[in-house]
Amino acid sequence: MCNLYSLTKSVEAIRNLFRVPHNRASAFAPLPAIFPGHVAPVIRRTTDGERELSLMSWGFVLPQPGKAPRRVTNARDDKVLGSRFWRDSFEQRRCLVPATSFCEPHDGRKPATWHWFALAGEEPRPLFAFAGIWRSHRGPIKKDGPVVDIETYAFMTTEPNAATQSINHERSPVLLTEPDQWDGWLSGAPEAAFQQVKPIDGCRLRIVQEGFSKRDEGVVV
Repeated sequence: MCNLYSLTKSVEAIRNLFRVPHNRASAFAPLPAIFPGHVAPVIRRTTDGERELSLMSWGFVLPQPGKAPRRVTNARDDKVLGSRFWRDSFEQRRCLVPATSFCEPHDGRKPATWHWFALAGEEPRPLFAFAGIWRSHRGPIKKDGPVVDIETYAFMTTEPNAATQSINHERSPVLLTEPDQWDGWLSGAPEAAFQQVKPIDGCRLRIVQEGFSKRDEGVVV
């Protein structure tokens, strides 16, 4: 499960790579550490077929009677089609979640050892996209909190690949790296889009930072 990632490129770099019109891109500063509940950019299609870069809150909101609502950040590929919680968003509201790296804690190690993965390439951390889905939420996001209207997103996870398996034995995020993948995920039929939900080749990833976390916040020291 991925509950920490980064996006350190500029709005202009993201807009140019993912073909988002200038007048449809929200402004934001680089984000070196994005945690559940944080606000970060996603790319989605508008009703006129264009793409827009919008800011949303990471994690679908799952109400829990008598408790604070839970933020669910990852949608499993083996559950998304059969789950009432996920299916409608997968079929109707897919999005791209731009990122430059993602972090996984090593299974079973205490204190936690964190590993940041990025795409291999000439750039230090090239842009890619998680295969995302989004939905609107109206209700509290804290126990006994006020009713709010927010847009939320999550992204798909699948089986780990050769690079991530030694760190996290269960799940790994679905990465989309090519324009035809982005087009298919945003615009294709659900059946075709689901064909892209698979592990990226492990040789395309590399660890760019690792170490013990500071107060278990994923900040490597």
